[in-house]
Amino acid sequence: MRRRAVIGTTLAAAITLGLTACGGGDDAAASNTVRVTLVNHVWSENIKKALPEFEKQSGLKVEVTQLGEDQLSDQYNVKLNAGSSDLDVMMYRPLQEGKLFASNKYLADLTDKAKSDGAFEFGDFQAGPVQATTHEDKVVGVPIITEQEVLYYRKDLLEKSGFTAPPTTLDQLKAQAAKVEADNPGVAGFVSRTGKAAAVTQFSSFLYSFGGDFVDASGKASVNTEQAKQAYAYYGGLLREHGPENVSTDMSWSEAMAIFTQGKAAFYTEANSLYKNATDPAKSKVSDTVGFAAFPAGPAGSKPYNIPSWALGINDASKNQDNAWKFIQWAAGKEQALAQQKAGVPGARASVWANPEGTATFPKDLAEATTASTANGVGHDRPLVVKVAQAREIVGQPIVDAITGKDSAASADAANEAFQKFLDDEAK
Repeated sequence: MRRRAVIGTTLAAAITLGLTACGGGDDAAASNTVRVTLVNHVWSENIKKALPEFEKQSGLKVEVTQLGEDQLSDQYNVKLNAGSSDLDVMMYRPLQEGKLFASNKYLADLTDKAKSDGAFEFGDFQAGPVQATTHEDKVVGVPIITEQEVLYYRKDLLEKSGFTAPPTTLDQLKAQAAKVEADNPGVAGFVSRTGKAAAVTQFSSFLYSFGGDFVDASGKASVNTEQAKQAYAYYGGLLREHGPENVSTDMSWSEAMAIFTQGKAAFYTEANSLYKNATDPAKSKVSDTVGFAAFPAGPAGSKPYNIPSWALGINDASKNQDNAWKFIQWAAGKEQALAQQKAGVPGARASVWANPEGTATFPKDLAEATTASTANGVGHDRPLVVKVAQAREIVGQPIVDAITGKDSAASADAANEAFQKFLDDEAK
């Protein structure tokens, strides 16, 4: 299959951490040295600290290359396109480059390894993240870090307005936002991302909860269905009618979070992974009044995204795939998953969320909201395509139009036509 560029064009210098002595070149790939490429992340730091234990147990040696996201993309761009075998285990983003990697056959088929390994308990992984690391019914990755969309809210403002609990439906969210806003001049009822591309991920939970999706069961664009149009109108209307005064249409999470943490909004929908920005007194003026709840239900129920932000895969060109799998068995196994979660890294295994040890470091209501989100979560928060950034620009336009009061239904029709053309072009 023709190999396409991954992301970026310049190969950044790799920061290689030789944890144990090893040889170089392809000969090392067939040896007891497993070469693992990781991104700069808390998960990676935790794994590196635990590596001596794995090396002792397995008799293998591990060589880690750790890079920033852009450098990682550049590394993959060069090596995967060249068919290099000197990558064994790869940490990658399933929703950003997963389809590209899988369709270009960069990722080894792990189906037999994952499903025949009883000790690994692949069935313990949540359905949503597994959906995102599966391509054409083949397991091509193992999810290790997850995110879910939850509702952040101000306990004090709800109490002041006479509400004894946060909203459980989108209708209640709108009603409570309006009441709290009326009772507190200068405070918006609701805030969330507004940027055309940035908002797509958080809008996705609204789309699913209204019964829609970016594509239908046959793979055709579906952002102009009645359900999708209702979701666009709701999300945009909530921000237009109850959002911050003179709300901009280019806010990403940092700007929206700042409004919430400065005490200028009552409700905020966002990824649970960012919660410490709201609960840390050094970052938030409302840290002692923040509560968390499961994503409110729409006409189709509560269907927030439940996604793997990072996963582990094996380079299909690797000559060391059996030993690479041994590393994944350990790094994504139950013991390490629990240790990571206790360190504040939300995992993809159901067992760690059911284990009190696994939720002890999270605020109690956040742990409950997250657990609820994993039950009905959808495994993607953006279109599952190769050119993700371009797709987000297309399907995000009706969000902006709805916020600014334009005809969002007509905008959805235009976006659907453009998105279908995009899908047709990508399929060529």
